[in-house]
Formats: sequence, structure tokens, C-alpha cells
Amino acid sequence: MEVLVVVIFVLGYLAITIEHTLKIDKLIPALLMMALAWVTVAFGLGSFETWFDSNAHALVDGFGSLPLHVESAVEHGEHTYTASKSGWLEHTLLHHFGKTCEILIFLVGAMTIVEIIDNFDGFSTIKNFVKTNKKKSLLWIVCILGFILSAIIDNLTATIVLITILRKLVPDAKLRMWYAGMIIIAANAGGAWSPIGDVTTTMLWMNGKVTAGALVEFLILPSILCMVVPTVIAGFMPTFKGTFEQGVDEGKTNAKGPLMLYLGLGLIVLVPIIKTLTHLPPYVGMMFSLGFFSLVAELISNRQFSMTDMSVVEDPHNAHGHSPTFKALSKIEMPSILFFLGILMTVAALESLGLIYNFGDMVSKSIDTNVFVSLLGAGSAVVDNVPLVAASMGMFHEAVDAPVWHFIAYAAGTGGSMLIIGSAAGVVAMGMEKISFFWYLKNIAWLALVGYLAGLGMFLILEG
Repeated sequence: MEVLVVVIFVLGYLAITIEHTLKIDKLIPALLMMALAWVTVAFGLGSFETWFDSNAHALVDGFGSLPLHVESAVEHGEHTYTASKSGWLEHTLLHHFGKTCEILIFLVGAMTIVEIIDNFDGFSTIKNFVKTNKKKSLLWIVCILGFILSAIIDNLTATIVLITILRKLVPDAKLRMWYAGMIIIAANAGGAWSPIGDVTTTMLWMNGKVTAGALVEFLILPSILCMVVPTVIAGFMPTFKGTFEQGVDEGKTNAKGPLMLYLGLGLIVLVPIIKTLTHLPPYVGMMFSLGFFSLVAELISNRQFSMTDMSVVEDPHNAHGHSPTFKALSKIEMPSILFFLGILMTVAALESLGLIYNFGDMVSKSIDTNVFVSLLGAGSAVVDNVPLVAASMGMFHEAVDAPVWHFIAYAAGTGGSMLIIGSAAGVVAMGMEKISFFWYLKNIAWLALVGYLAGLGMFLILEG
């Protein structure tokens, strides 16, 4: 049965990797392999000899000799789930689902805040930072903005925001492709050093592998180097020489846009601070930030609505029609949320059977950890970094803020830039600017590789 679970994961992940060829959204195989993996675990439960206890980070002693079911609770105050295989299954499934939902609710909160900012046209404020028509100056502006924004609103959203702004600034589609490629590198580098900058760093942070302060301390310099080195090299390329013709300014903007932008970004940054002060899970702080931000948005929106739309009769079946919060909730990427659910819970099934633990034990004895993590970063350019990081959390059992966790955060976060399909930022840029896989491979991939190696070298120097 263990082999069947692995086969389900391999086939499901293959379907995710070639989603464009199959023309089936990656959400579907992710959910199917999650369900099939756990169904297989349930059917084969009686035959399993090993089980991994996620709380103790160790295999369960004598699991193979436990009965499949028990009739009643165990005496002497012990928990029921320790007395039977089915009890362990129920306890483990609930544990992993709870941990996964903490991450998903956190992401929903962050996505909603970003959508509310966009509802007030807040990101147009960033366009005001561009006061040049020199290609090289614009390159540095978008890369620095991508690096900073991705650390706050995550690399995917930062890429969408900056490419949207570029469309207003640079009418030349071919030139925009080059800028979009550099934004991917900058956004992935910026997301690696922040606990809220990438799904993988968020996972490591929320699972107690890293702390926000240490993550910034150990990864800020490698991440900066990962962004700066490719940008410096690109600045000498013919593409970024000379000037560009700016697009026509649309003119009208929302007067509350700047307020909502700075308030929203500030509240997102507040989340790690709340976590540090209260020691509560990060999603609690994110829900506070979302609640407060939504309150401000509703007050502003209701005031604007009452002043400008007095003559409009509100539809009784659409009571929330002008609510920025409900508009934002309708626009968040729910397919991405469910995709992460499928991926993380499938990896949890592999971990529960002890497969990831045993694989990690084998790797630690046969290959240097730094070499393995470096290869993991390169692998994230081919396959999604989420399952790679999820698996690594079950393979290594070092203490919080151990160097290996920071190295994993850097490698998985920035390694995906080497191929356009290797990160969420790359995939969204690919769709928005119609960038081909081979164009990126020829023109941008080598820059991403140089940046990855530069940051990797800096990390190893700092660690040593």
C-alpha cells in the first residue's frame, strides 16, 4: 500500500507539471491525489508497520502490533488515538488538516487585503515613483520595488502589480517581456527573506521552523545579492540601453488609494509583530489586520456611496453590492488555496507513513546537507517548491532557526526563477505577457542562475 500511495503522488504531480499539455487546471489533480492518497492509507491501515508522529517528530513505537480499532478509551488517562491504528489515523489527519488550514486562512487574509487595496486603485500610487524614461533606471526601479513589495504582499501578487503598472508605462510588448523576466527574479528573491513573502517561507514560519527575525537576519544579504547581481549584469545589456516612450496617463485615480495602500501594507507587516508579542499563531494577527482594514474600507466606501450614489436603489438580493470586502473576497484566488490544500495534505499522507522520515534519514547519511538543499533549490525550478518544502519539513528535525531551515527557505524561494514554470511569479508573468518557455530559458534563466549562485555563496559564507 505504501508503494501505491507513492505512485498516486508521482502520477498526480506529473499531471500538475504538464497541466498546460493536458489542459486541466492543476487544482484538479491536486485534490484527486490528496483524496486518493488518504483513501489508500485508510484501506491499507491494518497492514502498515510504521507511523510517523508529527508532534513527537519520531516513529510510533510498536505501531505494527496495535489493533485496528478499540472499543473504548484507554485507562490511566492516555489518549484513545495511541491505542489503535484507526485512532492514530484520525488524530494525524486532524493534526495535518489543522496545520494546513492555519496556512490557508493566513493566505486568504493576505489575499483579501491586497484585493481591497486594489479595489481602491491603491497600487496606482506606485506608478508615481517612476519619474524617468531611461530603460536602465526603470529596470532598477521595478526590480527594487519587486524585491520590497514581494516581502510584504508575496511574490505572486507583487509580480501581478508591477506588470500591470508596466503595461501603463511601457507600450512596447517585447521590451515589457524583459522587464517581466527581471521582475520574476527580484520578486522571488524578495519573497525568500520574509516570513510573509512566499508560501514556502510562510509554511516554515507557521510550522515553527524559523522565526521572523532570524529569517530576515540570515537571508536578507543573500536575497539582496540574488536580486542585485542579475540586475547589474542586465543593466549592461543592449536591451536596457537608451530611453523608452511612456504610455498615455489615464489621469483619474481614487483619492483614497494612497491611504489604503500604505495602511494595508502596514497592517500586513504588523502580523509578524503581533505573533512575536503574543506568541499566537500568525493567522490570528492576519485576521485582526483584515478585520481592521475591512472596517476602514467599509467606512470609506459607505461614505463615498452615500455621497455619490444617492439615487441608486439598492438591490435587496445584493445587499453587499458596494462592499469592498465582499468584492475582494469574490476575487481572491480560491483555486490556488485549494491547490495548496491538495498538495500539503498529500505530502502529509506520505509523511504519516514514515516514508519522508526514512528518506530523509537515508539522505542525511549519503549526501551533504548543503549539497542536498542546493539541489532542492534547482529542483524547485522544475517542480513546485511547495511540496518540496513540505517534504523537507518531514525530513529534517533540527531545532528552530537551524541553518538548514534558512537555507531551504532561500533555495526553494529563489531557485524557481531559473525556469519560468518554476515559481508562481513566473507562471503568472508567462500568462500576462505571453512569455514563451524557451524565450525565458534563452534570455533570463542564466541571469537567474547567476543570482541564485551568488546568494547561495553569500549564505554559505555567512553560515561558515
